Amino acid sequence: MMNQLPDTEKAVSLSQDAGPASRVRYRVLALAVLLAGITYLDRVCISLTAPAMMRDLNLSKVEMSLVFSAFTLAYGIFEIPTGWWGDRIGTRRVLARIVIWWSSFTIFTAGAFNYISLLVIRFLFGAGEAGAWPNAAKTFSRWFPVTERGTAQGIFFMGAHLAGGLTPLLVTAMLAWMQWRWVFVIFGAVGFVWAAVWFWWFRDEPEQHKAVSPAELAHIQRGRGKMVSHHLSAAAWKRILTNRSLLALCLAYFTQTYGFYFFITWMPTYLENARGFTSTMLGVMAGLPLVMSAAADLFGGLTTDWATKRFGLRVGRCGVGGICYLVAGVLLIVGTATQHNITAVVLISLALASSNFLLGASWSACTDIAGDHAGTVSACMNTAGQVGGFLSPIVAALFVENYGSWSAPLYVCGALYFLGALCWWLVDPRQPISLRSDQD
Repeated sequence: MMNQLPDTEKAVSLSQDAGPASRVRYRVLALAVLLAGITYLDRVCISLTAPAMMRDLNLSKVEMSLVFSAFTLAYGIFEIPTGWWGDRIGTRRVLARIVIWWSSFTIFTAGAFNYISLLVIRFLFGAGEAGAWPNAAKTFSRWFPVTERGTAQGIFFMGAHLAGGLTPLLVTAMLAWMQWRWVFVIFGAVGFVWAAVWFWWFRDEPEQHKAVSPAELAHIQRGRGKMVSHHLSAAAWKRILTNRSLLALCLAYFTQTYGFYFFITWMPTYLENARGFTSTMLGVMAGLPLVMSAAADLFGGLTTDWATKRFGLRVGRCGVGGICYLVAGVLLIVGTATQHNITAVVLISLALASSNFLLGASWSACTDIAGDHAGTVSACMNTAGQVGGFLSPIVAALFVENYGSWSAPLYVCGALYFLGALCWWLVDPRQPISLRSDQD
């Protein structure tokens, strides 16, 4: 009697015998990249329109920083519930709802008539966009095998940061022809098209998509894990929220997002006031950090998957993460202290790129330890990041208002990057959070 093949060997055998493999997962990734690009089109837009908004609505720097942070606060509050919702009902419906919501409130931003109205609109904007990243990670966890997830995450963030990097040039050109309110109307309309295509074409599981061949399905299922119940008991939540690797990832992601939010909120103002850039040169320099980050996202994702295949999960995820933070901290501190403006901006941009090089490792490590609860667990990490994103613009504004220093906020970011490097020593993606006993 023939011995039964292990699951992985059966998958390999099926992939070899099932004929040509389809590539539907790459189309899923392409739609996710468009999603990422649209989110940053909307997010970065407000940093460029901020001076005009402050003049029209009579806002101070501190009030504008609270507008920036209102988005982040709401985003953080609703991140875990929306990530869990995606785990429970699937990312097809949840992501469509998210994009329709945030597109609506991008347009509503154009209708702000005073400080309070803008604050409320941006808070509701953040509430609606919450969960986009965890649900994207959940999608990748179902549509990509473990050894391709870092690359998928890297390409996903590349789309976000490339769009963010090009947005300053686009918005600068648009503001020469129209008022800031029309910029938000135009950008908001784009999301409705994406949501319609996503809901019509995408399916939560590759098994449900008619275009997926047996060979591609077998390839995806290798090492992906089986579907389990999405109910989480109190004991399961306790294991999630006290897991050492997840707590370390949360603290590390706090430091990364803290630094990142300075770049997408106050960076154009810093370049204008502290470095003297204006007009087209301001748009180029403001976009440079995110353009560099786009390349870093791609190569960071490729690197973490290559290192994982070659050296295992611990080195592939944690080694990449720790080294990137160290490099980012050094570059940011040296760049801030540099007097030559172009050199300073290049070094500071490379620092942000280095901090984004690790995003593929961060989100892949999260899904590695999460099992089938990728939406919920990655939402925990991203919520910690949003705490950093909430504090960053406020702390920067307070430094400038009280001490007249644009350098101090960047030095704080550099120091936090060193803390992030230490956190990676406590992460072990080889040890997934055990939740199955609560569900069996």
